[in-house]
Amino acid sequence: MKKYSLLIAIIAMFHLFSGCNLDEFSITEIDKNALFSSEEGLAVYSVSFYDFLPDATEMAVVEQYLADFGCTLGIGDPFTVRNAFSENNSGGWDWGRLRNFNYFIVNCTDPAVPEDVRNNYIGLARFFRALFYYDKVARFGDVPWVDRPLSPQIEEDEAILYGPRHSREFVMEKVYEDLMFAAEHITRTNDAIQSTLVTKWAAYAIASRVCLFEGTFRKYHELDLPTTAETWLERAADAASEVMRRSGKSLNGNYRDLFTSDVPPANETILAIASSAELGQRHSGQWDWSSETKGSGLNLIRPFVCTYLQRDGTPYTNRPDWQYEDFYDEFQNRDLRLNATLRHPGYRRSNNIALPVFNGYARLGYQPIKLCIDDVGSHDSQSHSTHAIQYIRYAEVLLNYAEAKAELGTLTDAEWSATIGALRQRAGITGSINAKPTVVDEYLKNTYFPDISDPVILEIRRERAIELIFEGFRFNDLKRWKRGELLTMAWTGMYIPNVNVPLDVDRDGTYDIIYYTTTEGLNAGLTIAGNQNLPRVQVSLTSGDMVHIIPVDPADHSKGYNLAWFTHRQNDRVWGQKQYLYPIPIGALNRNGELGQNPGWRNGATNDGN
Repeated sequence: MKKYSLLIAIIAMFHLFSGCNLDEFSITEIDKNALFSSEEGLAVYSVSFYDFLPDATEMAVVEQYLADFGCTLGIGDPFTVRNAFSENNSGGWDWGRLRNFNYFIVNCTDPAVPEDVRNNYIGLARFFRALFYYDKVARFGDVPWVDRPLSPQIEEDEAILYGPRHSREFVMEKVYEDLMFAAEHITRTNDAIQSTLVTKWAAYAIASRVCLFEGTFRKYHELDLPTTAETWLERAADAASEVMRRSGKSLNGNYRDLFTSDVPPANETILAIASSAELGQRHSGQWDWSSETKGSGLNLIRPFVCTYLQRDGTPYTNRPDWQYEDFYDEFQNRDLRLNATLRHPGYRRSNNIALPVFNGYARLGYQPIKLCIDDVGSHDSQSHSTHAIQYIRYAEVLLNYAEAKAELGTLTDAEWSATIGALRQRAGITGSINAKPTVVDEYLKNTYFPDISDPVILEIRRERAIELIFEGFRFNDLKRWKRGELLTMAWTGMYIPNVNVPLDVDRDGTYDIIYYTTTEGLNAGLTIAGNQNLPRVQVSLTSGDMVHIIPVDPADHSKGYNLAWFTHRQNDRVWGQKQYLYPIPIGALNRNGELGQNPGWRNGATNDGN
């Protein structure tokens, strides 16, 4: 026991120092024999790799700002706010954790440990190194590739530390090599207790994610690189296929259980970020999603809500007069994931009806619940949540496979049925599950993807957005599809039939809210309601710092309004070509002028929409 305690202490000290910059620390005193001469030592050391993963609070709120489907309370991420971001406040150029992975890989050579055991742990280190570099390339494009611990005292290493970036082509080939080594050599195939340990299937699943990103990025950005987009898409499909054929994973029958359980369903979960009340490990995810004063206060916008299909598999916007359906009507006969994602008519918390907090959190009417449990209590407070957060799950693998095959033009009806069809069937959809679609949904195309005419690709993108919402994928998806401008969409919300009158939004026979324009209007509405102390929200037809209303038909206000939010107005949010990559931070450029700046960000340029 004392031996293992010492090993843990050594690793803790090492990991503390590994947070330094590459050129600030060189390890010379650690007893390598204690770490690398036994399987136990390798296992204990490998625990440090997991610190690279985000914690549960970070994962629970990862998608509150840089996504097109939501309205936020305040300014949000400055990356999309006009002239609010430049090389001076760019971040992410941190390299300390890389040293930890590289130190292990280079030193895990002791023949006293069987080769297959060493390769298992090297595979784990290379899995995390691949994740590290995938994040860097997705953020910056070209980056320096480093595969060993560096020292500024060594001339060869100094050339790397102060040299130019390696090409995207070179780095991503290395990332793929790391993921394939990990997938082939990691021996763990199951972690049925909490799904918190990396398995062989996690490596294949991440490979499908990374390869799909790179393949579609190269395709839609028309990058002329030696390894083609098609090669990367084939790699994505192959990696996903390994999970589908060999892992034994399947879709969990209940979508919502995936995001509200302390122990996530093992049949679908591939890797989760777990918490534990007994161990004092809690997170603040529920607080961020439910507090009216903490977090982004994200509401979905109605254009995105309109993309959820009807139960028969047809578009919601096929309904007659869908523009005039109110909160109650629009939730009827829809994809079950709509009710699993938002507070809806009949939604209950601790057995009490819980409508959206229209006069607080739900400024646009659509209050998320996907990452919140349904019990009222301490979970709604800061650092009191314990439900697990998904990091990799089987549904994503199905989506990766379907999209890669569709982009290659080789997706069959049987493959559609086994992937998109299976996801829709779980969502209660009875139509469009057995064969690829042949008709374009014009609303989806015109609103989100005007350059896409293939109904299969359109429907897969719809499915991906709905299935994976709030799980951290949307920003990278928009970047790889070259649709970053969707981040500037207008923030419009639910339809309300009238103002200055009380509304029974869930049709249960009692009034729920009054949207009013003047004090006189409020008083008139309260009189109609029998002077009940109803929640009320003041709205206006003009711009300002409150909830607004937009006539559904500008020529006829009697047809009702959509709620809108203009605290952050349309012309304040921008997107330009240069924003597909972040600028290299000024501090890194000052230390190493050979790095060069990314296109469009030179000379202190800001995010001005160009």
